Amino acid sequence: MSTATEPTPNTPFDPSEKTRIIHRLRRLEGQVRGLQKMVEEDRECRDILTLLSGVRSALESVGEEILEAYLARCQADLEPPAPAQLVEMVRLLRK
Repeated sequence: MSTATEPTPNTPFDPSEKTRIIHRLRRLEGQVRGLQKMVEEDRECRDILTLLSGVRSALESVGEEILEAYLARCQADLEPPAPAQLVEMVRLLRK
């Protein structure tokens, strides 16, 4: 993990945002491993689907947080992105 105090030109995250997002992604990684284990153990489909739903929701939430950081960074730049760039970012999030 970077120890820089400011975001690099290629990333929209300040250090605290980056740390929070990394922790959330690691938690999600553990949940996905839990899903794999549940399938391997032939657990009930309802239980698997319940956890899958939670993972999907959490992943969407992290995606929204990443998009929000990107948009906040773009607003701070001297040249804001064109509307087409913003639409492209939202489309990437929704895929």
